[in-house]
Amino acid sequence: MSSICNYSARFVSYRPISDVSSDLTIEIGASSLSLHKFPLVSRSGRIQKLLLESRDSKVSRISFPSVPGGAEAFELAAKFCYGINIEFTLSNVSMLRCIAHFLEMTEEFAEKNLLTRAESYLKETVLSNTANTISALHRCETLLPISEEIKLVNRLVNSIANNVCKEQLTSGLQKLDHSFSSRILEPETPSEWWGKSLNVLNLDFFKRVLSTLKLKGLKQEIISKILINYAHNLVLQTSGIPASELSQYLFLLYNKDATQHLFEVSAGLDSLVMGEGQILAQVKQVVKAGQGVNGFGRNISGLFKHAITVGKRVRTETNISAGAVSVSSAAVELAVMKLPDQASHGNARMLVIGAGKMGKLVIKHLVAKGCKKMVVVNRTEERVSAIRDEINDVEIIYKPLSDMLECVGEADVVFSSTASENPLILKQHVKELPFASEEMGRKRLFVDISVPRNVGSCVDDLESVKVYNVDNLKEVVAANKEDRLRKAMEAQVIIGEESGQFEAWRDSLETVPTIKKLRAYAERLRIIMHTS
Repeated sequence: MSSICNYSARFVSYRPISDVSSDLTIEIGASSLSLHKFPLVSRSGRIQKLLLESRDSKVSRISFPSVPGGAEAFELAAKFCYGINIEFTLSNVSMLRCIAHFLEMTEEFAEKNLLTRAESYLKETVLSNTANTISALHRCETLLPISEEIKLVNRLVNSIANNVCKEQLTSGLQKLDHSFSSRILEPETPSEWWGKSLNVLNLDFFKRVLSTLKLKGLKQEIISKILINYAHNLVLQTSGIPASELSQYLFLLYNKDATQHLFEVSAGLDSLVMGEGQILAQVKQVVKAGQGVNGFGRNISGLFKHAITVGKRVRTETNISAGAVSVSSAAVELAVMKLPDQASHGNARMLVIGAGKMGKLVIKHLVAKGCKKMVVVNRTEERVSAIRDEINDVEIIYKPLSDMLECVGEADVVFSSTASENPLILKQHVKELPFASEEMGRKRLFVDISVPRNVGSCVDDLESVKVYNVDNLKEVVAANKEDRLRKAMEAQVIIGEESGQFEAWRDSLETVPTIKKLRAYAERLRIIMHTS
């Protein structure tokens, strides 16, 4: 028997070639199928019941707001009812199994009915093959909640776990057979063909598979690699960054190495400016953002909270964040140190001339010191805008180079870091400018980190200013670098102690379920003894 199917955006018509006109219309959402009662009733218990229970013996229309798999699934089921041979595939078997349950197409109403056929395909082709099972599970995502109700999701998840763990056992036995071989065995890695196949699953199904794999005894190293691979794929999908570009920034650490790395990061040992405090604030933000998020459970939350403790302890006991270790950070630190008692970096008017690499670092160090407002003079606004977008909650005002002297006259502290080969600020320029604010003692501070200098050497002769340049800063930087390296060694000792404490805490979590069971068993014994 052949069929003709005509589709439109809102209408689906299915009419077998027959001399008998359609006597039943099935509506599924915005779609409808013109069919015949007899073939449907002969195989579908649900259609049969609906027609029998209807008060209208001549009912010609049945509406389903929704069915698992939609009109596509119902059409395949209808073809099956008409005796048309439908092909079972990995992409439709889950859908057919769900629609068969929905329409009650069981052996009670016809032999070798759709449900039986779907079950046979699942057992023969799907459940014994890991990749096929993953494909069928992926299709279940669009078939909720019925795929859950009929336990299809659980069956597929358990099947994946069983197959994978069998493969692990087989691999282990093969290695045992070769244990006396002189050949060096490669480290175990998850099989390409199933490890990466899990990437197609949504997060909920992926977590369920991973949890079941763990319960079934899959090695933690393999689980970790699968998890990292899934996360990598998820980042690629959501960020739009090419894989080749993203991969160079990714690396994988396990267990104690991962703990050690996070603690070093939190302590500021991994930062460009050793000991800087912004990274600790970012770790705190991770904990705050992770509250209530799936996956940020007791282990991960405990790890990050411990990392915050480590960061605080390192900074308190070693004072590693004190002392500048770059010219730009030394410039900011020196400027802050030289501010009069009545002035502060919070109320002093800051000016940065130049928004190149050094100027950008000066701005970042000012922000790290708590400065919330500054003026930046640059040839073009593009770089200043980029810095403004990168740094939040700070007012950065752009001024063109033509307004430089006017901006200097309105500033208390002036940082200069341009690539100009000639001095930009000369003695006669500064002499004509108004004094700095009263809080600054009416004395303007220049910190010139440009090479060659942007501020003329004679400017320092004026009583209303004080000028510092790169030569004044180099000694401070060299001394601070040596001091920070010594403090970093002290920090590593602290991190080692804290890592041990965290690992002990994490290991103790694994004993909690056993202790609970023992307590429950002891309580049952106590009750039995008390009642007897």
